[in-house]
Amino acid sequence: MRVVVQEAPFDFGVEAAAFAEGRAVSGAVVTFTGIVRDVDGGLQAMEIEHYPGMTESALTDIAAEAKTRWSLEDALVIHRHGRLEVGEMIMMVATAARHRKDAFEAAEFLMDYLKSRAPFWKREVTADGADWVAARDEDEDALTRW
Repeated sequence: MRVVVQEAPFDFGVEAAAFAEGRAVSGAVVTFTGIVRDVDGGLQAMEIEHYPGMTESALTDIAAEAKTRWSLEDALVIHRHGRLEVGEMIMMVATAARHRKDAFEAAEFLMDYLKSRAPFWKREVTADGADWVAARDEDEDALTRW
């Protein structure tokens, strides 16, 4: 299991290939990558802050929980911080399991957690200034299914 919080961009292809390589007993590897998107047409960048140490610990704990709940063989979580431009990759989740259902559900669980509970603070930067992103009800609701 690997958890990485970094400012630098990551190479999705390299990370996905390295994660999937040599999986003799895994029947499924699921990957997901989140991208900074401009929903309303005015976003210039996303600024993401976190507390080093605390963030990694929280992500490690939730990845370990996913690994146990879904009998995962492995999990990977990469999340960036700092200033990210529209179109840049912000995060990646990968899960490996004997069966695809476990890999898919665990990946969804991790994504839902990262979206609503992970200790990151996000600020949207537009031509009018910067505003902190508030928690959305639908993101919180997504966690209730787990």
